[in-house]
Amino acid sequence: MKRETVIVLDFGGQYNQLVARRVRECNVYCEIYSYKTDIEKIKEMNPKGIILTGGPNSCYEEGSPTYTKELFELGIPVLGLCYGAQLMQHIMGGKVEKAPVREYGKTDTYFDTTSPLFAELPEESVVWMSHFDYISEVAPDFHICACTNDCPVAAAENREKQLYAIQFHPEVLHTVYGKEILSNFVYKVCECSGDWKMDSFVESSIQAIREKVGDGKVLLALSGGVDSSVAAGLLSRAIGKQLTCVFVDHGLLRKNEGDEVEAVFGPTGDFDLNFIRVNAQERYYNKLAGVTEPEAKRKIIGEEFIRIFEEEAKKIGAVDFLAQGTIYPDVVESGLGGESAVIKSHHNVGGLPDFVDFKEIIEPLRDLFKDEVRKAGLELGIPKELVFRQPFPGPGLGIRIIGEVTGEKVKIVQDADYIYRSEVDKAAAAYEEANGKEAPWKPNQYFAALTNMRSVGVMGDERTYDYAVALRAVRTIDFMTAESAEIPFEVLQTVMSRIINEVKGVNRVFYDLTSKPPGTIEFE
Repeated sequence: MKRETVIVLDFGGQYNQLVARRVRECNVYCEIYSYKTDIEKIKEMNPKGIILTGGPNSCYEEGSPTYTKELFELGIPVLGLCYGAQLMQHIMGGKVEKAPVREYGKTDTYFDTTSPLFAELPEESVVWMSHFDYISEVAPDFHICACTNDCPVAAAENREKQLYAIQFHPEVLHTVYGKEILSNFVYKVCECSGDWKMDSFVESSIQAIREKVGDGKVLLALSGGVDSSVAAGLLSRAIGKQLTCVFVDHGLLRKNEGDEVEAVFGPTGDFDLNFIRVNAQERYYNKLAGVTEPEAKRKIIGEEFIRIFEEEAKKIGAVDFLAQGTIYPDVVESGLGGESAVIKSHHNVGGLPDFVDFKEIIEPLRDLFKDEVRKAGLELGIPKELVFRQPFPGPGLGIRIIGEVTGEKVKIVQDADYIYRSEVDKAAAAYEEANGKEAPWKPNQYFAALTNMRSVGVMGDERTYDYAVALRAVRTIDFMTAESAEIPFEVLQTVMSRIINEVKGVNRVFYDLTSKPPGTIEFE
C-alpha cells in the first residue's frame, strides 16, 4: 500500500519502538530500520522524513555506529535524537566530546520558539535527558535552538537543509511537550498530511487481501488472543468462507480458555468463517518433556503450530495461504526490524521452521502496534470485551512455567492464574462502583507464573515441599515499557491465601516488582 512514511534509523537505542509509536500517534505511518540499511534503499522508500535514534555509543570513537554524509544531503528532513543528534553534528563538522556534567532524568530546558520544532510551545519546560557526551560545538550553518543550565546545545537546527538535532528524548512521557515536538517535525517540517488512521487501514487492508488471495483458500492460526482474533475479523471481512480458522488447543492456555474460544469463533458464534479445533495437549507435553531452555520451548511450540496447520491443510485440501496475527513489535523484537538485539523469538516470526508447506504467509497486522490492533478490532466490529482482552503470548503457559512443562504444572498455574485474575477483577470493579472511576492501580496485564523453585513450608501440622507461584501485574501504555502495578496489599493477601489453600502443590506466593526494562513483561 502506498502511503507517506517517516522512517526511524535505529542506532541501538532502547526507545526505538517508542519513537515509531509517537510518530504514529500523529497519524503518520512510521517504520524502524537498522542504521546499516543501505542509502539506496532509503532513496527507493522516498520517506517524508528520517529520525535517528539514541544509542549507547560515543559517535567519535572508532567502530561506533555511523552513516554516510549523503543521508543529510538527500533533501529529506532529518531529526537526530540523543546519539542521533550527536552523530549528525559529528558528521556535519561539529564537535562532540565527553560532557563535563552528565545529565540524566527530568531537566529544565529553554526553547527558541521561533524554531519549527518548538513552535507554539512555552519558552521553558521539562525534558528527559540521558547522555554522557554532549555537543560542544555545532556544525557549520547550524544554530542552537534549545539549551539547559548544563547543556549548551540541547537542540540545534539548519532550517535551510531541514536538519534538526535534539539532545533529549521527546518520545518518552517524561518530556512534557514531547508529542508536540514530534508532531511539529512531521507536520511543520516534513509536511505530512496524516493519512495513517485505522478506518483507512482496515479498508485498504481488505482490498489488498482480496487482491492477493484471489479465489485461494486461507488457513489462519487462531489462538483466541487479541492479535489473531483481529486478524480473523479482517480476513473474514475480506474473503469470508475462503478463510478457515484452526484453533490449536496446545494444553498451554488459561483455565477454560479453549471452550471460551470455541464459543466465540465456533459454529454458534458470530463470525462467518470455517472453524476447526485441534486438541493437541498430549502431543505438546510429549514434545516439551525434559526441555527447560526458554528459546528451545518457544521454537518447539512454534514448529508444532506449523506442523499441525500443514496436517489440517491436507485434510481440507488446496490451502494456498497461511495467515498469522504477527504484529510490529513481534517483528522488531525478533531482530528483523531494526538493530536491537534479539530479545525473544515469537512463535509466528523467529520461531518459523525452514520449510513451510504453503504458497505464502499472510500477516495482515504486521505493520501495527498493539494499541493499533485494538483500534482496528473495534473498527471491524469485534466485541469490546474480546478486543481489550489482556495479552497472552503465542507459546502460552509454556513461557509462564519456568523449566520443564508438564500437565501437572500446567494445572497448577492455570488454577493459580484464574484465582489471581478473578480477585483483581473483582477488586477493580468494586473500586470503580464505589468511586465512579477506574482504579488508579488497575493493571493492563496480570497473570500468575510458576517458578521452578520448591521450598519447605508448613500446612496444618505437616511439612510441605512445594512450588512457589509468582504474580505479575504491570501498568503500561504501549507494552514497550511497563511499571509494576501497585495492587492493594489486602487484595494480594486474599490472592495468596486462596492460591495456597485451593491450589495443590503450592506453598509460597511472590509478587514481581520488576519494570520493563530491565525485565520483560513475560517471564521467559
